[in-house]
Amino acid sequence: MQHVKIPQDRIGVLIGEGGETMREIEAEAEVRLDIDSENGSVAIETVGDPVTGLNGPDIVRAIGRGFPPEDALSLLDDEMVSFDLVDIDAAARNTNDMKRKKGRLIGENGRTRELMEELSGASVVIYGSTLGIIGTPPQVDAVRTAAEMLLDGAPHGTVYSFLEERHNEMKAQGLTYHRYPGGGS
Repeated sequence: MQHVKIPQDRIGVLIGEGGETMREIEAEAEVRLDIDSENGSVAIETVGDPVTGLNGPDIVRAIGRGFPPEDALSLLDDEMVSFDLVDIDAAARNTNDMKRKKGRLIGENGRTRELMEELSGASVVIYGSTLGIIGTPPQVDAVRTAAEMLLDGAPHGTVYSFLEERHNEMKAQGLTYHRYPGGGS
């Protein structure tokens, strides 16, 4: 049994309309979820295949960090799909610096976050003080590196060039290149 704590405002998303999302996660990940709506604590118990069940906590964490359930469920794909978080707060000196760094990651009208998704093929969400990434290891690595560059103060143009370079490398190597879930890019 594992325990994951998610923000109060994400509990409804985890449960879904009439419990639909919760039931889908339980069926697909072969786990049982016990959600405490009061404090956001979620107990995750594997009830089927232990390997499949290992994804349960990451699926719950991903939803808790702002991903839609369909993106979080892509962690069950046969391909090597992983979930990673970049802690924006850890890179900031104070609250104002955190807001500024978060703004750099989002970009004007969300364009920087969108470009991270488009050029890496990963799914990228910025929620609270974290940037979440779901994708294959090369996709996750490209977004994590780009985010760290921006947090360290690199100019946006430099980061966009880096992402275009990584995009072309992944394409040339024939690595699976599509945004989760199911593709399109």
